[in-house]
Amino acid sequence: MSAKTPTSSQGIVIWGRKNSINVMKVLWACDELGLPFHRKDVGGTFGGLDTPEYKAMNPNSKVPTLDDNGFILWESNVIVRYLAHKYGRPGLFPTTEAERWAAEQWMDWVQTTGIPAMYEAFWGLVRTPPEQRNAEKIEASRVASATAFGILDAHLAQRAYVAGAEFSMGDIPLGAAVHRFLVLPMARPKLPHLESYHKRLQERPGFRQHIMIPLT
Repeated sequence: MSAKTPTSSQGIVIWGRKNSINVMKVLWACDELGLPFHRKDVGGTFGGLDTPEYKAMNPNSKVPTLDDNGFILWESNVIVRYLAHKYGRPGLFPTTEAERWAAEQWMDWVQTTGIPAMYEAFWGLVRTPPEQRNAEKIEASRVASATAFGILDAHLAQRAYVAGAEFSMGDIPLGAAVHRFLVLPMARPKLPHLESYHKRLQERPGFRQHIMIPLT
């Protein structure tokens, strides 16, 4: 007998622990869109990712997973795109082709370049006891992340948000990563445009609620 997929018949359910950066993006997107949701803790210390029920929804055994009235979707940036497209037009979903694809570009960039660059620094400085840290890996990650976010800093010199003058879906994955980069306990070069961008994001209630939480 196949496992029963634990879907909901009404409303939005988000599966994932709130301290996961990938879950944070989805929670922030829902806040921006004014979408009510119910979140269920799975992953990390909560476990539950390898159960037949969860794997029936997300065979990758990762978070987040979105259940929108029975429609199941995983991959955090795709979920943000989906929510913006379905519930955020006009507004969160860019209104012009140029802005839409600029947002898409930077959403991919943060997954392929920004987050990977600071992966070892985050895990080493936040999730590894001091006596077990690999200083060489942390330093290499610190340098790589400074280079990566320097690219974004240069891009933001000419615009308020990643796709142009207005906040869009592209700023959600970027904003979550920028916050993590700027609060990690490590040395960073002066990146004035990135820091100004971070301050603009702090004006948004969803950013303050879902992104500006202690690193764990």
